[in-house]
Amino acid sequence: MRAEALTKRKSITNGLSGLTKHKSFMYLLISRTISRFGDSIDSIAYSWMVYTLTGSKLMMGSLFALNFVPSIMFSFFTGALVDRWSKRHVVLFTSLGRGLLVILTAVLYGLSLLQPWHLYVLTFLISTLECFTAPAEIALVPRLLPKEKLLSGNSISTTVSRVSELAGLAVAGGIIAIAGISGAILIDGLTFFAAAAFIFMIKVPAETAETPVSKVIEKTSLLQEIRIGFKFIFANKLILTIVLIAAYVNFCLSPYNVLNPVYVDEILKSGPVGLSLLGITLLSGMVVSGIWLSRKGDSYKKSRLIIAGYMLLGASYALFYLPAYLPIPPLYLAPLFSFGMGIAVPLASTPSTTYFMETVPKELLGRVGALYSMISSCAIPLGSLLAGVMGEQIQIHALYLCFGLFLIIPGFLLMRHRSFMKL
Repeated sequence: MRAEALTKRKSITNGLSGLTKHKSFMYLLISRTISRFGDSIDSIAYSWMVYTLTGSKLMMGSLFALNFVPSIMFSFFTGALVDRWSKRHVVLFTSLGRGLLVILTAVLYGLSLLQPWHLYVLTFLISTLECFTAPAEIALVPRLLPKEKLLSGNSISTTVSRVSELAGLAVAGGIIAIAGISGAILIDGLTFFAAAAFIFMIKVPAETAETPVSKVIEKTSLLQEIRIGFKFIFANKLILTIVLIAAYVNFCLSPYNVLNPVYVDEILKSGPVGLSLLGITLLSGMVVSGIWLSRKGDSYKKSRLIIAGYMLLGASYALFYLPAYLPIPPLYLAPLFSFGMGIAVPLASTPSTTYFMETVPKELLGRVGALYSMISSCAIPLGSLLAGVMGEQIQIHALYLCFGLFLIIPGFLLMRHRSFMKL
């Protein structure tokens, strides 16, 4: 038994180190790392900019909701289009476009020309480009890694990205203090260009090399391709279940995503430092969970990991209610619960993504991935607007408690799903 354990541990280690042999995947990983570093700086600067610029919880909710409107509107078409195009080119050009729009935001704010309506327009345009980026990246990964390395690759990708985000959050306060909010947002814009440089170096292996239009696609119309994507999702009950639960989870997390600056201000009695601290502990949990998954994840059923993730996510979310009432300083307790949420997210998301990549045919990954994103995102605008409205009427920590308890429900439902438990 001891020899078998050592052999298994060695095979896992070799599997992780073997990822470096796939240079194009490593370029994609570096690109994501750079982009996440910029995004983590922007997440503090942008959210505080909106909060100080408008002071409206409803507007915060509506802007967050707008992030997902393009996904709902255009994912019918973007996924099918991505399947027709070179995935590398899609990621490359959308990265450049997003970088230009973020830089425009920084310039307008730095010149005191930024108006609320600018935020709506720029948010809509950036999110529209993301509709192409997400399915293209999903479709690109299985072309750069063999099937047996997908779980390790996804886990490592998640872990490295989180470490990069941690670094960004750690320096965000200093950057904002030195360069201001506009300077921090400008840095995020520039990271898109750096990330695009590594995407440019990616080469798809010859045996899976992409062509602009495949023989199958040449014989079908765009609407037929979309129909094929929908048919695949609804024919696979397990994937459909995962997608619908993802939509429910996104709805429940809307108050946290929208109102966290308000929670930090009103409950934790802190400012950008408190917001950064919650982000750091959330990402630290993701890093710990990602490392564990990359080493031990193959030893457990995907179903058990996903259920554990949802249960822990809901419990940690609900516990954000306590800092408002316990005698312990709230800024001590809240990061602990944030860390718990961080542990939970990869447990639920990484096995789901891996199963998705293993199950969906490569030629359908673009459109099915886009439809997956669209369906799972449908509840976010409603949840975000509801969070903005409810935030004006109900205490923030009470909202966290209610929606955290709601998040535990999927875990119990999945336990009763026989086909899911075989996963």
